[in-house]
Amino acid sequence: MSQDHFKIGDYVTAIYKTGKYIGEITDVRPNSYLIRVLAVEKHPMQGDLHNPKQVDVAMFHQRRALAFREQTNVPKNMVREYKDEVPDYKASLKAAVQKMKETLLSEDTPWSQKSIEMLEELERDYFK
Repeated sequence: MSQDHFKIGDYVTAIYKTGKYIGEITDVRPNSYLIRVLAVEKHPMQGDLHNPKQVDVAMFHQRRALAFREQTNVPKNMVREYKDEVPDYKASLKAAVQKMKETLLSEDTPWSQKSIEMLEELERDYFK
């Protein structure tokens, strides 16, 4: 299905910044879709997006996943059809954080260690 043929109510995956989400289209705009987040497929990377995998940056950003039912504009070329059952938001968020931590642990760099610290802080907030 071409990215231009989605309609309101369709379920899609959407890449926003460095995260990937499962959501529902709530509005169709000329160059983007407004998407309501229903689950997290990939947690956003931590740090400075303009200097990926670098620790010595002006500000090492903590990047939260978009919240359940939060709406965001996503360019049409970053949206794909989603056909499976939509997972539970909290469970999907937990799995996405765990998967990212496992990937970071295998890298063992100053950037990955700082990213793990940020993710653990986010986990304490996400799963109170």
